[in-house]
Amino acid sequence: MEDSRNRILIVSNMYPGKHSETYGIFVKNQVEALRKKGHKIDVAAIDDARTGKFNNMRKYLVWLLHALYAVFRYKDNYKLVHAHYVFPSGLIGLLSKKLFGTKLVVTAHGGDINKLAKKNKFYFNQTKRILQASDVIIAVGEDLQKQIIEDFHVDSNNVRLMSMGVDRSVFAPIPKFKAKKETAFDIEGFHILFVGNHIREKGLMELLESYQQLKAQYDYLRLHLIGSQKNQEFLEELNQRIEEKRIIGVSLHGPKNQEELSKYMAAADVLVLPSYSEGFGLVALEAMSANTPVVGSDVGGLSHLLAENAGILVKPKDSAALSAGIEELIRDPEKGNLLVAQGDKKAELFSQQRIIEELSQIYQLVD
Repeated sequence: MEDSRNRILIVSNMYPGKHSETYGIFVKNQVEALRKKGHKIDVAAIDDARTGKFNNMRKYLVWLLHALYAVFRYKDNYKLVHAHYVFPSGLIGLLSKKLFGTKLVVTAHGGDINKLAKKNKFYFNQTKRILQASDVIIAVGEDLQKQIIEDFHVDSNNVRLMSMGVDRSVFAPIPKFKAKKETAFDIEGFHILFVGNHIREKGLMELLESYQQLKAQYDYLRLHLIGSQKNQEFLEELNQRIEEKRIIGVSLHGPKNQEELSKYMAAADVLVLPSYSEGFGLVALEAMSANTPVVGSDVGGLSHLLAENAGILVKPKDSAALSAGIEELIRDPEKGNLLVAQGDKKAELFSQQRIIEELSQIYQLVD
């Protein structure tokens, strides 16, 4: 048996599994980095990205039973529970804290505060209850940190600002010519890349409209969409728009693992993230780490991440503003070089190595 109170239980409602290698990949990346650092980590997570009423009921029930089993069976081994997403993951940590005195760290990623907590009074109250009982709260973005303190009346001393970090050994610069050859991008084309879930809230309709406008003037443009396509209704609408408007040069690649994605990031001439909201915007940071300029919505964490010439910020839900931001890079390559230089500094500031050091210090403080 392990020595008592020397392990950490990570609880998350998103984690990669056999049905999706990218589902909550940022949590897995952090877990693996913590293990390399020497932390003894157990994981209780939902690793099934499939949706639908039956699948949701089944996977949440299995996850709940697994997490409760870990908490009760190994109660004497855990010094703290680190929950990713405040609700529902934080409930497991709260239960362990109340019953067995384990410490509770929660990471708020954005949707748990911006969307779920605002759905109704029940979700808001549960979120508030977990936040106020936590020993340390980690917010991945500055706006998120402010919301947690002000909306949920949490002591500001308990809220830390910390992104998930980017692994710079994976998302590393590759010469454009070499990266384009490896990803089968045509060398002469100007390649626009989007990475994220294929949902309306990511601004994909606005991106498509912007691309169509720019394509009429710059025939060598190409648009690449990478990410989960599990929302079939929206995917059909997206494909229908492409077909009806006869938009050419659009490629839907589906999800990619980290190694493949890093090559696409390096090959792209610009990463575009036109989201309606973003807790932090990790994919933007990954592109910056790969030395690719970023155009993103002036919302949430992106407003801070892309500030100070680290990227181009544009008004959300505005295809004309998005077109102008992308065109700035098409017309002025030197602008792109400036963004790359500043973006590289931001990527180093938010490197996974630095983040893991900070997180390890938090674990020691609450031990």
